[in-house]
Amino acid sequence: MVKKTNGYVSSAENAVSSSQVKGTRETPDAPALKTEKQIILMIAVLAGFITPFDGSAVNIALPTLAAEFRMNAIFLSWVATAYLLSSAVFLVPFGKIADIYGRKKVFLYGITIFSLASLTMTMVDSTAMLITIRVVQGLGSAMIFGTGIAMITSVYPPGERGKALGIYITAVYIGLSTGPFLGGIMTQHLGWRSIFFVNAPIGLAAILLILWKLKGDWAECRGDKFDLKGSMVYGMAIVSLMYGFSVLPDIKGASLIAVGIIGTIIFIRYEMRIPSPVLDISLLTKNRVFALSNLSAFINYSATYAVTFLLSLDLQYTKGFTPEHAGFILIAQPVFQAMVSPLAGKLSDSIEPRLIASAGMTLTTIGLFFLTFLSETTPVWYMIGILMVLGIGFGLFSSPNTNVIMSSVDKRFYGVASGMNGTMRLLGQMFSMGIAMMIFAVVTGPVEITPEYHTQFIASLQYAFSLFTIFCIVGIFTSLVRGKTLPVNHSPKNGDYHNAGR
Repeated sequence: MVKKTNGYVSSAENAVSSSQVKGTRETPDAPALKTEKQIILMIAVLAGFITPFDGSAVNIALPTLAAEFRMNAIFLSWVATAYLLSSAVFLVPFGKIADIYGRKKVFLYGITIFSLASLTMTMVDSTAMLITIRVVQGLGSAMIFGTGIAMITSVYPPGERGKALGIYITAVYIGLSTGPFLGGIMTQHLGWRSIFFVNAPIGLAAILLILWKLKGDWAECRGDKFDLKGSMVYGMAIVSLMYGFSVLPDIKGASLIAVGIIGTIIFIRYEMRIPSPVLDISLLTKNRVFALSNLSAFINYSATYAVTFLLSLDLQYTKGFTPEHAGFILIAQPVFQAMVSPLAGKLSDSIEPRLIASAGMTLTTIGLFFLTFLSETTPVWYMIGILMVLGIGFGLFSSPNTNVIMSSVDKRFYGVASGMNGTMRLLGQMFSMGIAMMIFAVVTGPVEITPEYHTQFIASLQYAFSLFTIFCIVGIFTSLVRGKTLPVNHSPKNGDYHNAGR
């Protein structure tokens, strides 16, 4: 039997491993499970920080890499793109593999692969080897992100889940946001290899905790057949879409996006016909809460990811700040985001998460709207104030929205839901940068940003922030119309999560 807590079927049932005696009752308040939950959250936070930190910190080291390996612009772009593409391709498939064979197992393999690849990066001696290891890092990152949120959701019941997800997401976005700042300091004083070396001891700590403390494996789809053919079609479609975004507005970019859309249609039609799909399409067609929550996440990332990049250029080119000083200013956003995200997650356990996430999207829209008035004479205090608003807005949106995504599906789909959430993040990031690059290409042209071109540069920023504001207005709508999520005092019957929002 499984006890109920706060009216829900407790996720403690997920923590009962095959090594435990069948029929043993374990409640979420039992000391052993409480300790296990804390260990899982600690492990997820460690991995949740180093993977996005690595992905964003390396961007600041690209000029140094280019000088050492004498890379041209194309090869240099692949240092970042290879990591993102590899992560996106494997996220959903490894989420499904984790549901079948065990989330702890896939997470352990993922953190091991990522840590070893990071250590190997400190010893690379050629461009080809560097890009190859970045692909392997992306693979490990996908295994981590495809299972980390799923493991947290498996052991934390709905009354506690939002707070735990808020803490985890705080770690993820601190990694994303502080990566360029800390990466710049490390590259300048310790060399670019230090960015990757720091991952090894943190990864080793997570591995030891998993082997020492975790007993459960959380495999609710054990016995299902893995859909290899569908995964390959999915991978090709994702590669076409993401790489297409990265080379906009070139005609090749538009062509690749078209191929990706066609591949996505083929994938959906195929998945609807097989008994054990890698992605159950009914999650998108019959579960409105899940579908619109993921769409809202994509919109939010699309509208916000390029903001730090654009403001960094503005602070350095038109305001004359050094990279270090610009980093100190830009850190205002992740600081406020880190403060708000755990509180927002905790609130989403007692207040309808849809409303909190929508309020966050609204604040983000307001912040982006005020950025459309940016000029060469805009004072720094104005920009810091907007960054604070954006940090609060993003903090209010992210953890409640993730809580909704994970709580809207049956536990059999936790891995896939976690993978989809990560995929929306990566697609949104690539789309956001693609839009920014396209606007620069059209408005500024292929020129170095010198004082004579500052007018066109500022115009590009204003166009980008205007478009991102429109994105977020649409995001407010998709967030609000997703439908009500189940309150914490509701006891769902088997399958209610999956059917929520139909």
